[in-house]
Amino acid sequence: MNLFSTDGKETLHAHADMAGEGITGSAEFVEYEFGEQKLVKITLMLEGDPEKLKPGQHAVHIHEKADCSGGFKCAGGHFDPGPSGNTDPDENHGYHAGDLPSITIDDSGKGTLEAITTRVTLSEGVVSILGGEGTSLMVHANPDPFTPGPHGSGVSGGPRLVCGIIKRV
Repeated sequence: MNLFSTDGKETLHAHADMAGEGITGSAEFVEYEFGEQKLVKITLMLEGDPEKLKPGQHAVHIHEKADCSGGFKCAGGHFDPGPSGNTDPDENHGYHAGDLPSITIDDSGKGTLEAITTRVTLSEGVVSILGGEGTSLMVHANPDPFTPGPHGSGVSGGPRLVCGIIKRV
């Protein structure tokens, strides 16, 4: 059953297995098409040790590279393609194509985020999160203030806690 209307249709699916120290989860991505408009619904579910995945809000971003190695640093900056793109996590924060709403974690270390974005697609094009080298989904230790800050300030969410490579299903 289509969640949005009888005019839209599901076109593509992607998935990410999320992993971090004492944290696991999954993310599902579904692209819907309404005429020429495309949107992506993201469902992220996390579970972890509440000492590692602390209760409260945590920033969620699509990162520019499909690489969760090196303490998640190899995932690069935030996904923000195009001639005016700026992948610096802090300087252009809140305006990146890959900036998503925060996930709320409960006292038992569990949380679910359901979000819809028109900033990215799964289908081919400049804002496809499946094109080129691919991308990853990242959850950070801190809440997301959705405002820019100086380079290296960590305003975009702080330390990286859990990462998953986004793959077409």
